[in-house]
Amino acid sequence: MSKQAISTAQAPAAIGPYSQAIRSGNLIFVSGQIPLDPATGQLVEGDAGVQTERVLRNLAAILEAAGASLAQVLKTTVYLKDLGDFGRMNEVYARFFGDRPPARATVEVARLPRDVSVEIELIAEVEG
Repeated sequence: MSKQAISTAQAPAAIGPYSQAIRSGNLIFVSGQIPLDPATGQLVEGDAGVQTERVLRNLAAILEAAGASLAQVLKTTVYLKDLGDFGRMNEVYARFFGDRPPARATVEVARLPRDVSVEIELIAEVEG
């Protein structure tokens, strides 16, 4: 089984010893993304909805670099600093995944990197 690192300047660079994503066979494992603007390296200010939109745009850019799209996502894990933000996150999330959303787990965590409200990781499948 091969293991290929995926990287794009259209999403925030990894800030530690990890890859933006790894492709193994037809699966793409995308590392958790936080609401960093890849152009500036700065956090996007705003509520959980605004942050969720930036996170999903970052994830989409990484998938595109791997030859996939959000339509091919099989599973996501959403980490929220406050489950009270679930509704706002979910509203934005639904716009990105439409009527065939992937499987998902959503959990509240004590703290996220740089004290953001949301982080999302995912697994997708790509053709050939």
